[in-house]
Amino acid sequence: MPATLLHLIMAAAFGTFVGSLFRLSRRPGSQRPLLFPLVGLAAGIAGYVIFYLLSVTTGAPAWLLPLLVVLQTWLWLGPLGPRFDRHRDS
Repeated sequence: MPATLLHLIMAAAFGTFVGSLFRLSRRPGSQRPLLFPLVGLAAGIAGYVIFYLLSVTTGAPAWLLPLLVVLQTWLWLGPLGPRFDRHRDS
């Protein structure tokens, strides 16, 4: 069980890192900059849950976990992510 918790924490940290990288790749002055690492954190946890279910049921390989975390983060911050109104004055 401690190995499972360690993998979950590592996936969450990696998701936070990937979310921060997405923040750096956006245009400067983007609204709500803390949203990117938080969405990355949630995507890391969701990616781990998907990986855990796949590994228990089908014996998924270990290299699938970082791929799932990056894909979840990209989906949630990219095409399925929050929409920012760039024309609204602050």
